Amino acid sequence: MNRIITVLIAFLYMFTYAQNDEATLKTIYKQSLTNGKSYEWLDYLSNEIGGRLSGSENAQKAVEYTKSELEALGLDKVWLQEVMVPKWVRGEKEEGKIILNNENSTIKIDVNICALGGSTATSDRGLQAKVVEVKSFEELEALGKAEIEGKIVFFNGAMQADLIHTFEAYGGCSKQRYSGAYEASKFGAVGVIIRSLSLRQDDYPHTGSMSYQDLPNNLRIPSAAISTNDANTLSELLKKDKNLEFYFKQSCQQYDDVLSYNVIGEITGSEFPNEYMLVGGHLDSWDLGDGAHDDGAGVVQSMEVLRLLKESGIKPKRSIRVVLFMNEENGLRGGRKYAEVATQNGENHVFALESDSGGFTPRGFSFDCSDNNLAQIEQWKSLFKPYLIHFFEKGYSGADIGPLKNENIVLAGLRPDSQRYFDHHHAANDTFEHVNKRELELGAATMTSLVYLFDKYGVNQIKGEQQIKD
Repeated sequence: MNRIITVLIAFLYMFTYAQNDEATLKTIYKQSLTNGKSYEWLDYLSNEIGGRLSGSENAQKAVEYTKSELEALGLDKVWLQEVMVPKWVRGEKEEGKIILNNENSTIKIDVNICALGGSTATSDRGLQAKVVEVKSFEELEALGKAEIEGKIVFFNGAMQADLIHTFEAYGGCSKQRYSGAYEASKFGAVGVIIRSLSLRQDDYPHTGSMSYQDLPNNLRIPSAAISTNDANTLSELLKKDKNLEFYFKQSCQQYDDVLSYNVIGEITGSEFPNEYMLVGGHLDSWDLGDGAHDDGAGVVQSMEVLRLLKESGIKPKRSIRVVLFMNEENGLRGGRKYAEVATQNGENHVFALESDSGGFTPRGFSFDCSDNNLAQIEQWKSLFKPYLIHFFEKGYSGADIGPLKNENIVLAGLRPDSQRYFDHHHAANDTFEHVNKRELELGAATMTSLVYLFDKYGVNQIKGEQQIKD
């Protein structure tokens, strides 16, 4: 009889807790959807400040704006964390042309082009040379120096359209953008153009970071992206005329590193103030659009998490921090600096959540954590089901929180519907009007709900061979 009573008491206890959690999540979602601030903040970041390239004046304006808005929330602490960041400037608008030389005439076809972030400039006259098309580094190596030297290499590796997880498709060909110039220079290429990393056929070129790795300056060749439509046109014309030429001109420049900041706000925990939970996104963006999806959405959603906790009357047991990282796009300096300082200060971070996949409808989360922690997370899926949140899987969390990884921390990434994300990623159409207010607010509420649950129930931490619940 005593055992039956004990089981009944445990069941009632769990049932009561589940009801309380359901009510709390309902309050959070209601606050976000009827009294949200995320869309208003994003409007200002996008339309009053604009693109926030690392080291730029706009990036500094974004630092000042978000710091003032966090202070207005009445958080326990708000501060700036110094970080040195690269300063790369695009310069004048780039030019690009396909050149067809016939016996009696020369035909020039304008293309939509943009320099890749970190690229060197062409000469003032631009660069013109014959083109060789490849779709992989293996094809590049197979052609060798005899076929490549003195030419522009055209990397035409498209994102794999039949992959449902579009980030997988992106990862499958992003190395061509990042390392294409480095690899092509080994064979004497004079320049590189890249098919934009987008699943849509349009006229928008997509920028993004590239690296010369250890190449000396005199061996660095200019690198640019062309739109998917122009990539298709160039590929078709090359089938008919292997001797056509490509011309492009860009005046970008790399300067010495400059001082910038991570923006940090905190609600200090009531029971475990020395256990830190982090939510964040990156404040910098590329300069072609205003960075609304990448990653203005993640910034304002992360800010909204702390506001929603306060508005919902939740007093966290652990210290909750919002961190707006600087320089994710072309260096990850902000994420590394935050982890470095946290280690120096001996801070115990138990959970970190990043939003850097756009402001589209939230579908769930991916988690980088132990199996025991994942088992606990699986028990919360029913709480999210009324909001159509079903995706809870192990996987990648986020670039900026990655440097915090250890055996105890739970790292998580918000996973919105990604089918349209790469239509806008790093392009001129990554702008405010392409973010839906309700979808953005649903994402903020979903993030806040996960933070609330982890704060309430804690994480399973490993100590030696024994796993304990904090």
